[in-house]
Amino acid sequence: MIRVAVVDDQALVRMGLRTLLESEVDIELVGEAADGRAGIGVVREHVPDVVLMDIRMPGLDGLAALREITGDPALRAVRVVMLTTFELDEYVFDALRGGASGFVLKDAAPEELLQAVRVVADGASLLSPSVTRRVIDRFSGHGTAAPVSHPELHRLTEREREIMAWVATGRSNDEIAADLVVSPATVRTHVSRAMVKLNARDRAQLVVFAIQSGLTVPSPD
Repeated sequence: MIRVAVVDDQALVRMGLRTLLESEVDIELVGEAADGRAGIGVVREHVPDVVLMDIRMPGLDGLAALREITGDPALRAVRVVMLTTFELDEYVFDALRGGASGFVLKDAAPEELLQAVRVVADGASLLSPSVTRRVIDRFSGHGTAAPVSHPELHRLTEREREIMAWVATGRSNDEIAADLVVSPATVRTHVSRAMVKLNARDRAQLVVFAIQSGLTVPSPD
C-alpha cells in the first residue's frame, strides 16, 4: 500500500486529489493540509511514502516545506512530488535542489498523476525531458556560475561518472543502455552505485549533482 499526503491551499484541488487517490486499491491517503507548516506536521505524524506538495502557498510555501522535510533524517524515506500549474515553473531547479523527486502538472490526466505516485514510491524520479532541459540550460547554457563538483565525486569510477552525465540528459536507463550498447541492468547498477556514493536521495537529485559538477556526455570521436 502506497501512503500519500496532499498539501495544497486550494480546497477544490485537495478534494479532487482525495477522490482520485481514494479510488485506488493500492493507494491510501493518510493526511492533507492547506499550507506548508501544517503539511510538515502531517508528514511528521504519518510519514507517508509520497507527498504531493503545491509550490505556491501562503505562509510557508512548498519549497520551504520541502527543504524542512528532506532535511529531517527521520523523513529520509519520504518522497516529495511538487504540484505546479506550469511544467516550466520558475522554481523548478530550487525544488530539485531542495530534494523534490519530480513534478506533476495540476491539470494532468488522472492516470498520469496516479502513475507519478507509483513511480516515485518505487524509488524512481519524475522528470520530463523539458524539465531536465530547463535545468541544464540554466546551469550550463548561460554561464552564470562555474561548476562546483560534489565533494564525494572523486569516489566514482570513470564509468559511473559517464553514466551520471547521461542521466543528466534526461534519458531513461533503457535509452542510455541503447546509446552505450550495454544492458539496462548494467546502467541501473552504475546509477545505483553513484547514488550511494554521493548520498543522493533519488535519480532527480543525481541529475542536480551531475549538472552542478559540470559533468557532460563525452563527445563522439
